Amino acid sequence: MFRFKTPQKVFEIGKTKIGGQPGEFPTVLIGSIFYKGHKIVKDSQKGFFDKNAAEKLIKNQEELCDSTGNPGLLDVVVSSAEAVERFVDFVSSVTETSFLFDAWPPSVRIEGLRYLEETGLLDKAIYNSISPITRGEELNAIKDSGVKAAIVLSFNFKNPWSEGLLSVIRGTQEKKGLLSVAKEAGIEIPLVDCSVTSVPSIGISARTIRSVKAEFGIPSGCGAANASTRWKEAKKWGLDIFKACEASLHTLTLAMCADFLMYGPIESANWIVPASAAVDATIAAAAKELGTAPATSEHPLCKLFPEVSAKILKSDG
Repeated sequence: MFRFKTPQKVFEIGKTKIGGQPGEFPTVLIGSIFYKGHKIVKDSQKGFFDKNAAEKLIKNQEELCDSTGNPGLLDVVVSSAEAVERFVDFVSSVTETSFLFDAWPPSVRIEGLRYLEETGLLDKAIYNSISPITRGEELNAIKDSGVKAAIVLSFNFKNPWSEGLLSVIRGTQEKKGLLSVAKEAGIEIPLVDCSVTSVPSIGISARTIRSVKAEFGIPSGCGAANASTRWKEAKKWGLDIFKACEASLHTLTLAMCADFLMYGPIESANWIVPASAAVDATIAAAAKELGTAPATSEHPLCKLFPEVSAKILKSDG
């Protein structure tokens, strides 16, 4: 377990706090809804979907997160300007939680920003994302909208290793870093996503997460589901084995100090949320010996293991 010498920033998005030293705040868990191929979506272009099924999925994540202490956010995936209003309005009507506004192509993201601004939802929204391919028109739209929180997605096709991802974040002599780009676009809450391209690359992303916090002191995490959901061989072993493998891969990033985890399909909450809470509890117990205590009584260490946590928190470590 770790304690960083670099002061760690803690951001607040809606009612959710994210960042800090390992063991201080629980990992923020982000489930995706309306994603490509989601069975509850009837027409992704027009934004038609099964509202009852969608609400059940959202409430299930909320209940799991309430029981463990891990904050839960939503990744609202949109693929057309026509669907923006229906998806965003629905999510805002059934939950108070903040959400990632995740759309493609960029023109849909720009249109979505306008709608979020018009409806007063920018304070609940996290723009997903600013990346090496984000260009002037989109950056101007981000700045003009006034959105303050964004995922800063680092990927580097020429150098996919940890140092390559870090160079994209900090910048080089030839190119401005993503953190500077985001700041110039008015982003005050950058959340660094260390990209995942394959199952083995989750290890590289996890190492980069730790390096981001060590160098910059800002919240970092990744979308491990981008790889785990495409691991066909594990699915051949059976659903139970796949779930165990996926939970292990995702929680590896927590052990390497991830502040947030984009765990993919919201249906996966049933095994990812409890597994993450268990790992968060063990991290907090070890962090106490390094001088870090949970900053909230809602931490998984306190909620899942109240008797043990009471003894640990009273001790000198």
